[in-house]
Parts: sequence; structure tokens; C-alpha cells
Amino acid sequence: MRDRSSIRRSRIARALTAAGAAVTLAAAQLVAPTAATAAVSRADLALRWAPIHYQDVDATGAHSLGGQSDYIAKVDFDGDLNGRNNWDRTGQAGTSLAAHAYYSVVETSTHWYITYLFFHPRDWTDHPFFETEHENDGEGVLLAVERDGSTYGVLRGAVTVAHSDFYSYTPAGSTWTSGRETVDGTLQFQSSPHDSFTHPVTAQEAQGHGLKAYPQYTINGDGIVYYPSTVAETPSSGNDRDVRYSLIDIFAADGLWAQRANTSLFAGLGTFAGDTSGDCGSGTWSCSTNSANAPWGWDDGNDLPARGELASDPAKLAVEYFTVPAGLARTYTHNPYAAASAALKEAARTAPPVVD
Repeated sequence: MRDRSSIRRSRIARALTAAGAAVTLAAAQLVAPTAATAAVSRADLALRWAPIHYQDVDATGAHSLGGQSDYIAKVDFDGDLNGRNNWDRTGQAGTSLAAHAYYSVVETSTHWYITYLFFHPRDWTDHPFFETEHENDGEGVLLAVERDGSTYGVLRGAVTVAHSDFYSYTPAGSTWTSGRETVDGTLQFQSSPHDSFTHPVTAQEAQGHGLKAYPQYTINGDGIVYYPSTVAETPSSGNDRDVRYSLIDIFAADGLWAQRANTSLFAGLGTFAGDTSGDCGSGTWSCSTNSANAPWGWDDGNDLPARGELASDPAKLAVEYFTVPAGLARTYTHNPYAAASAALKEAARTAPPVVD
């Protein structure tokens, strides 16, 4: 029979053991997930890599609307999904040119592919000879992000859309090099005053809004610097160097992809509807119709990837444009475009070429 002191010591030992186990369990529960297992939402991923975007602005000419024709906006900036009144409605009372951009995310086991669309209600010009303008404008960039085990991965390459041509870029130190297409330059990064990340930097020209990596396009005089955010701000003027833009998921419920068969917004699969109403073409060479594309309609006719594949089959485009080290998966684990693959292939075969 043990004495009271030995019983007390035994109880204390058991209590300490239990307390130690509880502390260990609590510590295990409080430890943050490792980078290799940390989950990130597609919205957060798109926001983290969204470009800091330099928009050149031309405030001269009747069709510039004092620079507003160069602001990025939502497709339904005027409160409706009619693409054929956007030229007329730009700058009118009751419309909003608050800054937005669209995105989609496609995934494989090795990479995330994030496509960004910057929309303008007008593609315009103030030259009277041999240049056209048109209603609506949609140009953007594809970013290829390697899933290296960290929360947001590492950015390896980018392909931008400038009218009917694609341009490829890699960040300094990237393991990706030129492939079938020669890399066109270095993708630069810049810190944002609105978050703790450095972001890739893109830029669009005024009027026609071709998009390349900064500084291949840059601000000449007036311009806007757009920063990714969860807030959508309207520029105070055509020379505002700190404007936040908000992201919209292309695949949101009733979003841009869901509207792809809306004949008021799209003239065909991936082609925005636009007409010659208002003063489009007045004082210039001409106004063209149905001359802007959504990402699933983007095409560089001189390159191997088919129409729309920059967004819908980005792994294919990546291996065509770049030489990539072994380990790039071609099977998609998440690809919302895939449900319409047959229709997209048919549109790539039959759709008339669009000269943006």
C-alpha cells in the first residue's frame, strides 16, 4: 500500500502528463499550415497576381471624351448588357467608369493560368486617314504561375494581347525561355501601396489599347496607374496615378461567360457586338463592327494556338511560346471553358477574323 505522498506524486505526474499532451495538441492546432499544403482561393490567387496597370490617356480629339474613352470599365458600365450602345453611352450621365477587370483561372497539377481582360467601351482614334475605330475593346494578359508548394506559386511567364498579336515575357530569373516564339522582353514587378505584394506591371496604349509589358508601352503625358484591389475607384481625371480596380470572375453566376450566347452583347462566340451608331467613324477613316473579343475569342492568326486557346487551353499555348523545363502537366484539374470545348473549336474554325 502506497502512502499519501506517493499517491500525491502519482496524481501530479498524471496531471503533468495530461497537461503536456493538451499543450502539445493545442500547439499542433495553432501551427499555420505549411506552404506546401496551404489552400488559396482562385479569387485570392487572381488578386495576388493581378497587374499594376499603366493606362496611357489621350484627352484630345472629339472621341476621347476628355480622356474617359481610355478608362477601363465593366462591360455593363452603363447598366445594361447591350454591347451596341456602349460607344454612345460612354461618358453620359448615369453611367459608371469605375475601374474593373475580369479574370479566369485554369489549373493543372503543376500550374495555375490566370487570364485578365481589360475592357474599354471605345477603341478610338483622332486621325482622319487610314485608321479605324470601333465600339468596345477587349485586350489583356495571360500569366502562367508554377505551383511550387508556396501559397501563391511563382510567376514564370506572361503572354499579352495587343490587337491581333500576342507578345510573350518572362520575369528576371525565370526558368522559362524562348520556344517557338521568341520572348519579347522582361516582365517587371512593382510594389503596390495597397497590399504587401509586388505585382507584374502591364501597360496599354491610348486610343487602340494594345497591351504589353511595361515599359514597352507606358504613359506619355496624361495617364492612369491602376492598382489591383477589392475596391473599384473612378479616376479623378485622365491624369490620376493611384486608382484601385476590382476584379470580376468571368465565371461568376450570370457573369460574362454565362452571357456568351446573349446576342445583345456578343455577335458570335467570343466576339463582342458593336455597330456604327453615334459618331463612331466620324472624322476618321471608318467605324468597324463586331471588332473586339473576349478572352475565348483572342487570336494571333500567325501563331499555332487556335482562336481562344490563350484562355481555354493555356498549357498548350505555354509549351508553344516557351521552352519549359520538364514537369508541365497538360491535363486540367479545373477548366471551366472545357464544357464548351466543341463550340469553341467550331468557332475557331468558322469565325471571321477580327481586326481589333
